[in-house]
Amino acid sequence: MDAINGGLGARRNEDIALDLLKFVAGVANVGRAGASSTGFIAAGGAKAEDHVTELLELYGRCLKAVEGKGAGK
Repeated sequence: MDAINGGLGARRNEDIALDLLKFVAGVANVGRAGASSTGFIAAGGAKAEDHVTELLELYGRCLKAVEGKGAGK
């Protein structure tokens, strides 16, 4: 929960990580159900719980990256 520069308008690491999560998930289509058409649902689609798990894991990785605790550190 460290704020950058501690001043007004500063963003917490968690907020920055959430924005990063939104960007990465949107670009990579993480956490979204498979495409389906009218009257047809693709077999073997991931469950909602699987999507939530993917998003939580991705958020954790984003937070580590923002805090500088990524791979190799």
